[in-house]
Amino acid sequence: MPNADQILIQLREIAGQWTTLALLFHVYFGVIAVALIGGVRPSKRAAARILAVPLLSVSAIAWVEGNPFNGIVFAVLWIFLLIMSGRLPKERIRIAPAGFAIPGILLFLFGWVYPHFLETRPIWAYLYLAPTGLIPCPTLSILTGLVLILDGLGSRTILLVLGLAGLLYGAIGVFRLGVAIDAVLILGAFAILAVALAKKRTPAGPSGAGYK
Repeated sequence: MPNADQILIQLREIAGQWTTLALLFHVYFGVIAVALIGGVRPSKRAAARILAVPLLSVSAIAWVEGNPFNGIVFAVLWIFLLIMSGRLPKERIRIAPAGFAIPGILLFLFGWVYPHFLETRPIWAYLYLAPTGLIPCPTLSILTGLVLILDGLGSRTILLVLGLAGLLYGAIGVFRLGVAIDAVLILGAFAILAVALAKKRTPAGPSGAGYK
């Protein structure tokens, strides 16, 4: 297993070499944000599938760059979210109350401008080249934020799994790799886990709705 320095070098190389894909994912998430602000409300099933895309990207890049651990974990997360999408109700997404949405927005913005691994670039480049969709922590941060904004997509299971994944990678970032800013992801993980535990299971209605 590679040591911390080797992992950091690999992550820095990914952030520096896959800049075109980073830019495309900023456009991708930007379109999502603009659509939500504009009142677009797809079904929960469609939203889960849309959010699964960056998980597949992180997995594919990890395999290409020789990191099977991240490759396996993010492939499992991608498959999990696709499976869960088929189990979600057909009803449209809804925006969470401010108490959940505001932390979600902050996590989204953190993932959007994730500053680590781009130290040699001007600070304004973080706005469009931060490695979200490329490496684990910023990707999990932006997805955790979106899921909080979307009231968990009505699924405690999705909240729990994303929360545990964020807790794992946040802890690896802070305590093994020495990336102090990943403490933000740890806080986000605790937030999403708290939301999952706070949500009460409700019986499904005629349309199959209900927090599951």
